[in-house]
Amino acid sequence: MLTGALPFQGANRKETMTQILKAKLGMPPFLSPEAQSLLRALFKRNPVNRLGSGPNGINDMKMHSFFSTINFTKLLKREIPPPFKPAVVQTDDVFYFDKEFTSKTPKDSPGIPPSAHAHELFRGFSFIAPALLENEPGPQVEEIIANQISLAKLPGVKTSSFSDDYELKEDIGIGSYSVCKRCVHKASGNSYAVKIMDKDKRDPSEEIEILLRFGHHGNVITLRDVYDNGNKVYMVTELMKGGELLDKILRQKFFSEREASAVLQIVSKTVEYLHQNGVVHRDLKPSNILYADDSGSPDSLRICDFGFAKQLRAENGLLMTPCYTANFVAPEVLKRQGYDASCDVWSLGVLLYTMLAGHTPFANGPTDTPNDILARIGEGTFSLVGGNWDSVSPQAKDLVKRMLHIDPHRRLTATEVLNHTWVSQRDSLPHLRLTLQDAQLVKGSVAATFKALNAQNMKQATLEPVGASRLAQRRGKARPKSSTEL
Repeated sequence: MLTGALPFQGANRKETMTQILKAKLGMPPFLSPEAQSLLRALFKRNPVNRLGSGPNGINDMKMHSFFSTINFTKLLKREIPPPFKPAVVQTDDVFYFDKEFTSKTPKDSPGIPPSAHAHELFRGFSFIAPALLENEPGPQVEEIIANQISLAKLPGVKTSSFSDDYELKEDIGIGSYSVCKRCVHKASGNSYAVKIMDKDKRDPSEEIEILLRFGHHGNVITLRDVYDNGNKVYMVTELMKGGELLDKILRQKFFSEREASAVLQIVSKTVEYLHQNGVVHRDLKPSNILYADDSGSPDSLRICDFGFAKQLRAENGLLMTPCYTANFVAPEVLKRQGYDASCDVWSLGVLLYTMLAGHTPFANGPTDTPNDILARIGEGTFSLVGGNWDSVSPQAKDLVKRMLHIDPHRRLTATEVLNHTWVSQRDSLPHLRLTLQDAQLVKGSVAATFKALNAQNMKQATLEPVGASRLAQRRGKARPKSSTEL
C-alpha cells in the first residue's frame, strides 16, 4: 500500500524465494523514516523478533511511531475522523461487509473441493505477481501499449456497444474534447445525458474514476454507465432538466441575499466534501453548476464536468486523502493541491459576486479581451460600490473580498466559507430584491472570464526538434574560411 509494489519480486520464482528467505527488503527513499522502521520491524527474518509477535501482540504495533498521530481509543469510539479511508469506488463494494453477511457461518464453496487443486491455489505465496506465473502467457508488448488508456481497470466500465442499450438524441452541448447529447435507455425509456469523448484527444479515466467514487454525493452529478468502445468513451449521467444555475437565477422575479446564501452553502458544502477527499475541480464556472430539475431548489444543484479535476496522489500514483498525506506526498504536490483548492474557492467567489451584483467582477461584457480580463484579475481589482452594492449587507461584501483575495494563501477555504456569518446565519440577512442584468450579457461575461483563464492555463512550452533552436541553426552554418568572409 505504501509503495505500490510487492516487497519481494525477483526476475523469476527462484530469485523471489531467495529474497524472501534472506528478508532482503528494498526500501524506497521517498518513504518516511517511521514507515521504513515499521516495514523493517514487520519483515524480521526470525518470527520471534517481528513486531506484534510478543506478549502484547497487536498493541506493540499500535505503539509504533508510524501510528503516533492516531488515538486508537478515540478512533474505536468514532470520536475522531478516520486517518485513512479506502478508495471505495462503488456502493456495492462494501455491500457484503454488512452484518447480515458477516455474521453468517463461513461455508466452503459448493464447487470443486479446495484439496483437489490445493497445489494451484497456494503456489508458495498468498499472492503471486502476474510476472511470476511462468506457465501462463503474458500480454504482448503491443497490446499493453495499445491499452495504455484502457478503462478496463475501473469497475463497472462496459466494453459492449453503447448503442445496444441506448439511443442517441439531440445535442445538449459541445466542448473542446467532447460532445454531450441526450440519450434514451432502450429498456426503460428513461432519458439521460451522455458525454462522448475521443480517447485519442484526452484521457477520460481520471474524470470517470472521480465520478465513480463521488457521484453518490447528492450534489455531484451521478454517473450511470460507462462504455469503452474503441477510441470513443460514452459517459451516461443523469439528465440536468433544470438548466444552468445562472439561467435560473437571472430568470427569477425575486432573488435576494438569502437565496444567494442558500445556493452558495450547497455548492460550498459539495466543494468542501471534494477537497476533504483529495479532489479539486479546477473548472468551477457557473455553467458547470446545473439544476437536476425545474424546482429551483438549491438541493437539486449538481456540480458537473470533472474533465479538469484531479485527485491527490502519492509519488507512486496511489490515491491519498489530505488527512493521510504528511509522510507520503511530496511538498510541491501538496502545495499544488492547496493552490488548486483555492482556485475552486476563487471560482465560487466569482459566482457569489455575480449573484449579488448582477454582473461579473472582472469582465464588463462578452467582448472584453482575455488580456484585459487577466490584467484585472491579476491586480485583484473589482468594485463593491454602486448598484446593488449600496443595499448589500457588509457581511456579504466581507465574504466576497475574502473569497476573491489575490493571494491564494490568504483566501478562505471551503470550510471557512461555510462558517462565515453570511452563510451560517442566513435568516438575519436582508430580504431585499437584487437587480440583475440581462441574462445573455452576464453569461457572456462569465464565459469570457473563464475562457481567458483556461487559455492562460493551457499555455505550455512546446518541444520542437533540436535543429529548430537558434543555437543549432547558428552552429549549422558553414564557418568562414577567412576574416574577409565575415
